[in-house]
Amino acid sequence: MSEQQPYVKQTIENQVGYIEFFHPAHNSLPGNILAELAQTITNAGGNDDIKVIVLKSGGDRTFCAGASFNELINIDDEATGKVFFSGFANVINAMRKCPKFIIGRVQGKTVGGGVGVASATDYCMATKFAAIKLSELNVGIGPFVVGPAVERKLGLSGMSQIAIDANTFYPAEWAKQKGLFTQVFDTTEALDEAVKTFAEDLCNYNPEAMKEMKKIFWQGTEDWDTLLAERAAISGRLVLSDFTKETLKRFK
Repeated sequence: MSEQQPYVKQTIENQVGYIEFFHPAHNSLPGNILAELAQTITNAGGNDDIKVIVLKSGGDRTFCAGASFNELINIDDEATGKVFFSGFANVINAMRKCPKFIIGRVQGKTVGGGVGVASATDYCMATKFAAIKLSELNVGIGPFVVGPAVERKLGLSGMSQIAIDANTFYPAEWAKQKGLFTQVFDTTEALDEAVKTFAEDLCNYNPEAMKEMKKIFWQGTEDWDTLLAERAAISGRLVLSDFTKETLKRFK
């Protein structure tokens, strides 16, 4: 597997399922990789060999730069736009419905949809390099699809702050204070060691108890299949606006 080819892969070690995604463009995710990621998470949820899931990305600089700009630029009708923005919705919903705890391992910067994915984990650990940014307003849309997941972790105030201040990277320590990250480490090595120890410890607990706890944690999000689809339609409409089309030309 060439290091520069996009992939989603899963490995199992000591009953921990490690799901890793990668894309050479700063781990920005096109539709096919998002679909594969959602399916891999769903499958891991039903795999009896896995008790706890760790979600991580390849490379060492960026956890996830959000949606693929190349695909975004090429959207030319509302239906295509809705499908495109449903990519992250499907991953978040797969994480929400997964009966197992998902631990996030965030080694670097995360933007847009990536912040949504980090927010949808049940317990998220990071390095001090894991600054976060919701940049959607910059291109004339908004963080509609990931908003509910981000708001659930940061609160409405925290989510609104980073959604409006779309140019700024907020440091990992800020994200920790707001409740997105549980711990922040100085190095990726320290992060990996902590994630491994924590995940393997969780495997000693009763899977049924963890499953019931997960249900309680996500109570009140039962409508997200519909809600996130509606949100994807809003983004799909806005991406066709003259404002956004003009803005996106700069990125071509």
